Amino acid sequence: MSTCRVCDGDVVEFLDLGRQPLSDHFQSEPGLPGEFLYRLAVGVCEACTMVQLMEEVPREKMFHEDYPYYSSGSSVMQKHFEGTARRFLQTELTGQDPFIVEIGSNDGVLLRTIHEAGVRHLGFEPSGKVADVARASGLRVRGDFFEEANAIEVHRSEGFADVIYGANTICHIPYLKSVFRGVDALLAPDGVFVFEDPYLGDILEKRSFDQIYDEHFFFFTARSVQAAAARFGFELIDVERLPVHGGEVRYTIARGGARRPSEALARLIAEEDARGLSDLHRLRRFVAEINDIRDNLVGLLRRLKDEGKTVVAYGATAKSATVTNFCGIGPDLVAWVCDTTPAKQGRLTPGMHIPIRPPDAFAAEPADYALLFAWNHAEEIMAKEQEFRRAGGQWILYVPEVHVAGA
Repeated sequence: MSTCRVCDGDVVEFLDLGRQPLSDHFQSEPGLPGEFLYRLAVGVCEACTMVQLMEEVPREKMFHEDYPYYSSGSSVMQKHFEGTARRFLQTELTGQDPFIVEIGSNDGVLLRTIHEAGVRHLGFEPSGKVADVARASGLRVRGDFFEEANAIEVHRSEGFADVIYGANTICHIPYLKSVFRGVDALLAPDGVFVFEDPYLGDILEKRSFDQIYDEHFFFFTARSVQAAAARFGFELIDVERLPVHGGEVRYTIARGGARRPSEALARLIAEEDARGLSDLHRLRRFVAEINDIRDNLVGLLRRLKDEGKTVVAYGATAKSATVTNFCGIGPDLVAWVCDTTPAKQGRLTPGMHIPIRPPDAFAAEPADYALLFAWNHAEEIMAKEQEFRRAGGQWILYVPEVHVAGA
């Protein structure tokens, strides 16, 4: 039992994925000192229904100078963020001298479109090298974490923000109270706080347990976000289901009474209540389901090894650290992982130390099977790697269950 990071209620643990490394810590060789480990366990608050990690990893260990994720690396995500930016430009950023603040602006994939439209903007991005990429495009970026003190400082120098936005960021922040107080200080009276993050409903339905890793501290539902917003004088007014990253929800929050809640919000909350997303019985069934996935995936990989088949993996994603370490998948079962990120190439996956190789290795050394860790980009990847299938290669997926694509 621990204390909820939102409402101070009691949090009941329902899942323990064991000792895990930092999901984005890629060592250059095995056995080097400094591989930080923590217990990856999840619980649900009995009071506000917020699902959250039981143990917090210090933020400086995750988001730092060498943070290796770049949002612009996926054409699908580029299109998604460009569309989101255009929507803001057509709706919320239409007044005189509009201003948008992005929490976790990464390499500026969203703010570039805002900047090109001549709209005032500011990104918060503590990961140094990705922030530098954004600045090189002419974007205004602070190398800070977004919290109450920094938000007050921005308000004093810039005035109110019409939009405060975060994508795949707010769920990363254990100190959600400070974030909401910062939003309270910075958001215009009629402004909106919009964020999109992995949705607990999709994680349970798809059994995508690899969405659980160090960076994802909270697993939101409309019901839990509604309760969190209300604690700070805000109101959840709209929700939108999104297909990206394996299933997300975009939440729109305004000051209490400033805007009318949508019918989409009422529908989603009714659906969540009917599905019992925060019910311990449902959550424990999820645990049994992912134990089956682990057993089936390891069983398949061992059988293929015994048959003399070659197996590699595709995408040294943050979430793949959860899969490999929970399942005990190392280079004995998966020879190497292909990844497009130069900073990861030539290094080893966290914990299990599978070698990471560049994309040309995937074509130069054809394997019999490829375990698709980046399953949320399956359509994009399979379209790009059609030669692999033509040469007889087959894809292994484990969401929502272990299967060989096309088999």
